[in-house]
Amino acid sequence: MRAIVISGGGSKGAFAGGVAQYLIERQQRNYDLFVGTSTGSLLLIHLALHKIEKLHSVYKEVNATKIFNLNPFYTHKKGGIVQLHINHFNVLRSFIRGNKTFGESKSLREFLGQHITAFEFESVKQSDKEILVTVSNLSKNQVEYKSIKDCSYDDFLDWIWISANYIPFMSLVSKEGYEYADGGLGSIVSVEKAIEAGATEIDVIVLRQENKQRYRLPTTNAFDLMLSMFGFSLDQIEEHNISLGSLKAKSDGVKLNFIYTPTLLTQNPLLFDQKRMVRWWQRGFLHAQKQFES
Repeated sequence: MRAIVISGGGSKGAFAGGVAQYLIERQQRNYDLFVGTSTGSLLLIHLALHKIEKLHSVYKEVNATKIFNLNPFYTHKKGGIVQLHINHFNVLRSFIRGNKTFGESKSLREFLGQHITAFEFESVKQSDKEILVTVSNLSKNQVEYKSIKDCSYDDFLDWIWISANYIPFMSLVSKEGYEYADGGLGSIVSVEKAIEAGATEIDVIVLRQENKQRYRLPTTNAFDLMLSMFGFSLDQIEEHNISLGSLKAKSDGVKLNFIYTPTLLTQNPLLFDQKRMVRWWQRGFLHAQKQFES
């Protein structure tokens, strides 16, 4: 069984889209299993249907207004670099509404409903392909994997949305009596799950550099420090996922093909800049081409 696993990474998901396009269109990879976390989960249904051009066009539309109905950030350009700053007014509005998070991402759920149709969902569900979406159940303190085979259309779109909700900046979702959030809080690169599901060869797209020191810019305020702290924690989770996944693959005789980003794409994956994301898609395609054809 051949599988593709796509890690979390916010706006860097555009790079993963370019890599996946190369693997499916140029390498003719026919995947049986698709596993995604956070931004990786957003790609899976269209990849399973080989609707690459539609997926590409969807990513060209993505910006902050498609993600946040209440954006806790605003952007500021300084020295040619776009930076994120906290929007204190929107954060206050969020607290007045009784939210547990600084912002709301209900726009992303609406966006998913506009671009993933019930027919597309049923086409994958009734096929021999499997899609697994990673979510974090905060109430039960565990990672869960939601299968397209077990869900209705609306439920599965909910799970995709939940998988990409990077709290405390996006929505905390109550579903089935539990509180759920971004799957990356527990498993950013779900290689182990793909192996447990029966995969014998896995293409793993990891949205960071391989074996590179990552130096973060100095923090400027408490919220910036919080972003940096979460980024540090997620880096450690990702390293842990890759190490354990690699060990299990070696033990079970599973072939892993890792594709990392060649450079540091961004230190702010919650900054959704359309022009940059279009470039990252193309860079992902060219990087995969170079890696597999060299």
